[in-house]
Amino acid sequence: MQRRDFIEQSLAAGIVFASTAHLVNPRPAYALANDKISICAMGVKGRGGHVLQSFMGLPEVDVKYVCDLDESVLAARVAMVEKATGRRPQAIKDYRQALDDKSLDAIVIGTPDHWHALPTIHGCQAKKDVYVEKPDGHNIMEGRTMVAAAKKHGRVVQMGTQARTGPHLLSLMEYLKTGALGKVRFAKAWESAKQGSIGHAPDGTAPAGLDYNTWLGSAPLRPFNPMRFHGNWRWFFDYGTGDLGNDGVHRLDMARWALTAAAAAKGEVVPEMPRAIASLGGKYYFDDDQEWPDTLMTTFDFAGGYLLTYEMRVWNAYHLHDEPEGAAVHGDQGYVIIGNSRWRAFDPKGKPVTEDKAGYNDVGHVKNFLDCMRSRGKPNADLETVGHPSSLLCHLGNAAWRAGRTLKFDKETYKFIGDDDANQYLTRAEYRKPFELPKIADL
Repeated sequence: MQRRDFIEQSLAAGIVFASTAHLVNPRPAYALANDKISICAMGVKGRGGHVLQSFMGLPEVDVKYVCDLDESVLAARVAMVEKATGRRPQAIKDYRQALDDKSLDAIVIGTPDHWHALPTIHGCQAKKDVYVEKPDGHNIMEGRTMVAAAKKHGRVVQMGTQARTGPHLLSLMEYLKTGALGKVRFAKAWESAKQGSIGHAPDGTAPAGLDYNTWLGSAPLRPFNPMRFHGNWRWFFDYGTGDLGNDGVHRLDMARWALTAAAAAKGEVVPEMPRAIASLGGKYYFDDDQEWPDTLMTTFDFAGGYLLTYEMRVWNAYHLHDEPEGAAVHGDQGYVIIGNSRWRAFDPKGKPVTEDKAGYNDVGHVKNFLDCMRSRGKPNADLETVGHPSSLLCHLGNAAWRAGRTLKFDKETYKFIGDDDANQYLTRAEYRKPFELPKIADL
């Protein structure tokens, strides 16, 4: 799209974006060894607010901008940063305003899933590094485009799967490298942390101070409904990826990581992408406005003889292997159970062998990102090699559930084999103007 066309369409939609000159004259590579790292925190209501706290608590970080489309949230977070740091960040609604600032180093994205892709891509184009919450995007094509943008512009992009920096997960990988599990062929992940019903609500009027049109972004234009807004957006096809992409991405990432490490100890390589995906389940429990399933069983089959399953039942809190949510990897010489704060190893007869306890490491994950901004190395949850492959599992599982059949995936074409109907779930049917997905490469 030409710049003039973009601006005209933006004005027609009642949206005013800042200059896009940064796309033409990107900031050159920078050295940050002795400087504060300046960030723009975008989408700061829920999880994004927690991520903002992790960044602002570090002395090497300068929160220069806080960006949110909800004025009440924006004011509260600006005040929070000022109180904690003694510095008042600039409050903005349009993240492009921050990207035009050549002194800005990174953008931190805590928005709903359907607003992960565009800021990441635009940030990379503007030569900013990016910290983006999981999953990588709203769909498979968005994730691929995000990766392409990061590669093309040489950016550090960290995804918010914090377990990748968790001390107990790092110690688990060292244990798995010993080959203690023997020959591994099976892993599983599960989610049984109880969620509640969101109920039913009629359409209404968007709250004062909310730029609802921009909040919808690339999603179809619909009347405002409180059940599709703060917090609950993740349960709707237009904006979220269900609990598979919400919490499941963490557990699948742990399972995939552990399975890969255990196989590597025996000189084997687990393919990055599955060749077949089956997903059964539905809304079996809740009578509410949610669209994504509350009960789900998904299976991923990998070439070479590896199976990964995901079990989700968000209407009860019964633990599996004494973990409300977690992962497991099974070999012929033992198995491991992985939770959010510990891992336990067992021998073939189920006798405990060893364990370690620690927990997630939000601040450490942020520090890893900042360190890699300076070194230009790959962060622990690098988008291309970690974030996208694990997010892809969630998108593939959701596609198989929506298609209602087993899907075969071609890693070379990034399409479902012989199934044009299922290929509709690779991306949106249409991106609402002016929020189209940029074309970065021949994807």
